[in-house]
Amino acid sequence: MTTRSPSFSTRAIHHGYNPMDNEGALTPPLHLTSTFAFESAEAGGEMFAGERPGHVYSRISNPTLDLLEKRIAVLEGAEAGLALSSGMGAIAATLWTLLAPGDEVIVDKTLYGCTFAFMRHGLAKFGITITHVDMTEPQNLAAAISEKTRVVYFETPANPNMRLVDIAAVSEIAHAGGATVVVDNTYATPYLTRPIELGADIVVHSATKYLGGHGDVVAGLLVGRAEQVSQIRLYGMKDMTGAVMAPFNAMLILRGLKTLALRMERHCANAQEVAAMLEGAAGVTKVQYPGLRSFAQHELAARQMPGFGAMIAFELDGGIEAGRRLMNRLAMIGRAVSLGDAESLIQHPASMTHSTYTAEERAEHGISDGLIRLSVGLEDVADIIDDLAQALEGDPVRAAA
Repeated sequence: MTTRSPSFSTRAIHHGYNPMDNEGALTPPLHLTSTFAFESAEAGGEMFAGERPGHVYSRISNPTLDLLEKRIAVLEGAEAGLALSSGMGAIAATLWTLLAPGDEVIVDKTLYGCTFAFMRHGLAKFGITITHVDMTEPQNLAAAISEKTRVVYFETPANPNMRLVDIAAVSEIAHAGGATVVVDNTYATPYLTRPIELGADIVVHSATKYLGGHGDVVAGLLVGRAEQVSQIRLYGMKDMTGAVMAPFNAMLILRGLKTLALRMERHCANAQEVAAMLEGAAGVTKVQYPGLRSFAQHELAARQMPGFGAMIAFELDGGIEAGRRLMNRLAMIGRAVSLGDAESLIQHPASMTHSTYTAEERAEHGISDGLIRLSVGLEDVADIIDDLAQALEGDPVRAAA
């Protein structure tokens, strides 16, 4: 026996499951059931009353989801986890649970487009104030927080422009003001950043991305304190959104977690080389990647992230028209939204993922019309660089290689 705690990769593969408890099955069973039988009427009543552990209905819990929830919680350093049908499901269930009319949410200047729409066009209709603050400077939060502030919410790195937030500093300020800190950790994953360990209260993920890793599932996850996660399960998920993950999708995410560490190492190594290539390429006017020394927040990135992720934002001389020409010339890199897949993917936020912003809102929130977002995949990095190079320099390429 060893006294050393299991490493990240070992926990991602083994935590919470013993094959000997399941007839030796190396892969955890997939529980495709909507409901569960009770050994007695009394047992069923005790489960509904919360006096006895067990599963009663898969809209509330399921053994396959339960294993995934335990595994993401241990990887994030949290007490408990919750599996949901999508990243937006995780965000919506969390905020419907934490907020009431008259409350305020302080959010960072830049948010994923659908999160922005849910806040500004959804929550705001129900008497909740949405206040945007530039959290790259933590003192801005200290100046803005009020007695009505219930939640401080941000992404780091932010989608799509790669802004970073100092999680520890912002969490300290938020807690001093009595607010709950919610962090979207989709870009970094728990392999690179664990916000709970830095002071955050709740972490949300689009598990569709790196946690699944293969582009074949839509899913969401969140972690936090056990009591708070239970509240989100029984109110935000069960009653308010119904955003329940299917057991088959949980199985796919469990599979993805087994290779998360290996994939993130390759993603990060590829992205570092691609970012360096883009920074020196003719026609590229700006590259935003935390691993570059030219990145304004490189020091924070090095302190908060042991690796710098696989997302790159860049702009070309010639703006959006130059960006469209580049994307249409690519032979291997896919023109598609989403990220974190094995395949490299490229898209234009202003007309795609962040089109929920008006042009004026995009300008205000740091999303320029010429910004291009690149999710660097797991292909050989020389092939990724060659495809970008020919697209920057050559004639249009119609067929995929």
